[in-house]
Amino acid sequence: MNRKHIAALFVALSPMVAQASTVRTEVAKDLDEARQEVRTEMAQERAKLDSENLSLDGLHFGKDGKDEATKSRPPLKGEITPRGDLLIDGKPVALAAGQRRQLQDYRAQVIDIARTGIDAGEQAAMLAIDATDVSLFRLIVGGLTGSLERRVEATVQREIQPLVLQICHRLPQLRDSQQALAVSVPEFRPYATLDADDVENCERDIRKDLVAR
Repeated sequence: MNRKHIAALFVALSPMVAQASTVRTEVAKDLDEARQEVRTEMAQERAKLDSENLSLDGLHFGKDGKDEATKSRPPLKGEITPRGDLLIDGKPVALAAGQRRQLQDYRAQVIDIARTGIDAGEQAAMLAIDATDVSLFRLIVGGLTGSLERRVEATVQREIQPLVLQICHRLPQLRDSQQALAVSVPEFRPYATLDADDVENCERDIRKDLVAR
């Protein structure tokens, strides 16, 4: 190819190169905005954990052979306030100081697990965004061939699984707290829904769920 042909090819490709550069800049801007949105939303969710009442709608991690609809659900809405009050259908239950401390400890355990879940969600979102922050060519080719999706899934599974499994490791202590509260505070008993299968099957179900994604 002589110089004349090279010059002609460069002139022909220049508009496409310029357009690709513009698109890449716009994509990068959108990705930066997406990162900020994720950080903002996750920060808001963390703040809610501390300031809002904790809903006692049940913690179910085991799924093998169980349909959520078949699990018994408390007839009335239960909540634990930041002060350690137990609300049943919006009405406070009379508590002794020791019972309140138990409820506060249980609330703190659940919030700690929820924070881990939020951290995992934020990290997964960031990993997915980072994985798409590539050249326009790789973004298009990866999207068409499915390699981009596979790379995102592999990265998320590798990086997020250890963090999510921390939740499983905390379930035995959480179940013990539920059972102790069910004895100490009879009104709490319908909300002690974490069973042995949930604890036993947690890691297996999480690994299976991550692979299936």
